[in-house]
Amino acid sequence: MTPLAPLLEAFFTDRLLRQRRASPHTIAAYRDAFRLLLAFAEKHLRKAPSDLLLTDLDTPLIAAFLGHLETERGNSVRTRNARLAAVHSFFRFAAVQEPAHAATIQRVLALPQKRFDRGLVAFLSAAEVEALLAAPDTSTRLGRRDHALLLLMVQTGLRLAEVTRLTAADLVLGAGAHVRCSGKGRKERCTPLSRGTARVLRAWLAERGAGADLVFVSTRRTCLSHDAVERLVTKHALAAARSCPTLARKHVTPHVLRHTTAVQLLEAGVDRAVIALWLGHEQVETTQIYLDADLAMKERALARTAPPGARPGRFRPKDSLLAFLERL
Repeated sequence: MTPLAPLLEAFFTDRLLRQRRASPHTIAAYRDAFRLLLAFAEKHLRKAPSDLLLTDLDTPLIAAFLGHLETERGNSVRTRNARLAAVHSFFRFAAVQEPAHAATIQRVLALPQKRFDRGLVAFLSAAEVEALLAAPDTSTRLGRRDHALLLLMVQTGLRLAEVTRLTAADLVLGAGAHVRCSGKGRKERCTPLSRGTARVLRAWLAERGAGADLVFVSTRRTCLSHDAVERLVTKHALAAARSCPTLARKHVTPHVLRHTTAVQLLEAGVDRAVIALWLGHEQVETTQIYLDADLAMKERALARTAPPGARPGRFRPKDSLLAFLERL
């Protein structure tokens, strides 16, 4: 009879925090996974979370929980797999601490990740980026904040968690302007800033004042939440769609802005290794998804492979009026 509570507490405090020194993002993701799992177990087993035993989290319960995430909560397969990864990590810890329950633990660890279709990444064209950056009302303080935030995200490709944690000390806006951040996997990187972006950020920092350490704060002078940034991106994308109709067909998110940065660098001829460093990717191969998504680059490759004597490029029909005259 092994209580779950002390084992789960040891997993977070000893394994994740002390031994692995997991990042705050990892801790938050694992915490949310177990909050959902314990609430599901309480409902189905009619036991308070503090009264649960390790053996209560058996394979049928975990499998039912994963199904609940997809069918009732509407989570994607990626989210379902992320929750399962948190559960697997805990049970690997439990296998060392409680070897008497090895059979139950191994059955849970045998639950597989679900495969899913990988679609092309979404990104914005140059015209769409221009419309999005022009959407905030820069005659207001919030509009100037949003414009600076969107401009920084499009130019640097910072992740959502990175941009919300950004402090004034992370920005160097003089000669050799750049932004420093500690990204995924505790990797630190520097990303250069254009003169225009540096000028906008200098103006925003001067207006923001010295009262807050964070670069971008809410109206209550607190850290912007991820939901708040996602809402403001959606709001300005909808406004920009009035002048750029193609935006109405796209679901614009903060991560789409990161994809846009990568595709812009690719189209400018920047090497994939440099793009991986720019975005903080662990492997250069990660940038392959942007090559797959860039149709313009594929069309240029197609033009270079045109047969001898053929004009490069796609077939374009004649003007309708000229075609009518030729048929006479």
